[in-house]
Amino acid sequence: MSRFEAKKPSVCESEPLTCERVRATLGVLKGIVTSCYGPSGRLKQLHNGVGGHVRTTSQSSALLHSLAVTHPVLKLLTASMQNHVSCVSDCGLFMAILCCNLVENVQGVDVTPTTVIELNKLLVNLCTSYLKSEACGCRIPVDFSSTQILLGLVRSILISKPACMLTRMEVDHMSTLVLRAFLLTIPEKAKEHIILGRSIIVPLKGQRVMDSTVLPGMLIEMPEAQLMRVLPVKKSSALKVALFCVSLSGDFSDTGEGTLAVSDGVCLESAVLDQLLNLGRQLVRDHVDIVMCQKVIHPSLKQFLSTHHVVAIDRVGAARMEPLSKMTGTQPIGSLGSISPRSYGSVKDLCYAEFGSKHFFHLLPDEVTVSSLLLCNRNDTAWDELKLTCQKALHVLQLTIKEPFVLLGGGCTETHLAAYIRHKILNEPGSVLIRDDGRTQTELQLIAEAFCRALESLAGCLEHDGGDILTDMKYGHCWSVQSDSPPVANWPDLLSRCGCGLHSSQEQLSWSFLRNTHDPFVLQSCLPPEAGNSANNLTLDCYTAKLNGLQLAVETANLILDLAYVIEDKN
Repeated sequence: MSRFEAKKPSVCESEPLTCERVRATLGVLKGIVTSCYGPSGRLKQLHNGVGGHVRTTSQSSALLHSLAVTHPVLKLLTASMQNHVSCVSDCGLFMAILCCNLVENVQGVDVTPTTVIELNKLLVNLCTSYLKSEACGCRIPVDFSSTQILLGLVRSILISKPACMLTRMEVDHMSTLVLRAFLLTIPEKAKEHIILGRSIIVPLKGQRVMDSTVLPGMLIEMPEAQLMRVLPVKKSSALKVALFCVSLSGDFSDTGEGTLAVSDGVCLESAVLDQLLNLGRQLVRDHVDIVMCQKVIHPSLKQFLSTHHVVAIDRVGAARMEPLSKMTGTQPIGSLGSISPRSYGSVKDLCYAEFGSKHFFHLLPDEVTVSSLLLCNRNDTAWDELKLTCQKALHVLQLTIKEPFVLLGGGCTETHLAAYIRHKILNEPGSVLIRDDGRTQTELQLIAEAFCRALESLAGCLEHDGGDILTDMKYGHCWSVQSDSPPVANWPDLLSRCGCGLHSSQEQLSWSFLRNTHDPFVLQSCLPPEAGNSANNLTLDCYTAKLNGLQLAVETANLILDLAYVIEDKN
């Protein structure tokens, strides 16, 4: 007999942010994501308690899959972080750190949560309006007649992931390859609405990073015995392709709870094989040159097709079906019956390729909208991290096509925004506060200062070796200096360039430590004309990802601050 237990009562917790346990847990999560932030971020080893695969990473998307959080407040934060990363790929750590800072900075402020939430909304709207305006001093428009900005953006993403273990030369090589792989996905005859193709990452582990390459079309790995078979005769016209999403192995599909009625004297295996061979005869009659199957092709059908000079490629996999269908123009065939001529597609050529110890079929389409990035790295751990980083960079490039801007990186956008807000609050508070909304200028100044410190602390999180962060009094950019620097120094001799690399310390600037209080100043917001030309050497951030991360961080922080009760079902 089953043992029944009495249901446990739900646990109700009021004002969760006043609980020391919740604040401590939130602080631990903040410490984890903060320590991973930036090019010198500390790596994390992810593994379970019983062994298995070990992952070395500093990326938010990898951390999210391994972090087990139990408290509802942390679940809310990690769910927002997961949603952000799934939408835009980049700036996950940025979003999480900023959210934690916003919650933490208002804990000791004598302002009601409702007022904090309303003022946070006003301040984030002020930021987004500035970032979308032509007067923005930390936004660079993308010039698509040159690859400099796009190349600088990809390089910045690769440099920010130390677990990839890339040298400077390897970073340059991979940046060029990722950008080329992306450019191959743009149709040559682009119309008003561009439909981008796909870039497929092909693994080749244990090889040098410099052996990585990009090819137009698609690479499909094949066993060496398969490659010994006859390739189709070269034709002046395109090669006809049939693509199957149903198994051609002759296995019976699962009948579920039903029964299969078989007539007396009928051999199921022979009947299915006859059906497969009839299918093969139709493919030969229709002059098909290449047959591809998502699953397995029966050896007898393979042999039949081979004798008629038809190449059979099986085990293509579900991930390649969509790009294969788009690249070849085929409609995936899901039955063993008669095939409609409209289901066939074509490719321009089929070649043989060999890289390292692997052999591939290389499908070349009529119009290239699919590319294959053959990705190499020294070991499995570094390869996994590099693959994730390249996928992120490819997605960021797609987002940049939609919104053709980039933001200055290296902490400069954050410190610049903080300086802009302080100047605006001091000199134009009426442009921020709404009349008759019950908010005072004192409350606005208190919450604005907490908001600015939350932004500036992101710049401080980039320094992991005990150094100090300064900001200049002209552009509001971020500058890093060694920890043993004197409090009063000849800064031009100690500093080189700002965090994004745009400005030099020889520009007759004045500086202040980020942690020190200083009077707001008028920003010189116009970017110099050479900003776009020198973008190849700048540290850049994805405009869409950072803007989305900023908005989502404030929204999530407001949700957490608005929590009055947390009710947990313990059953």
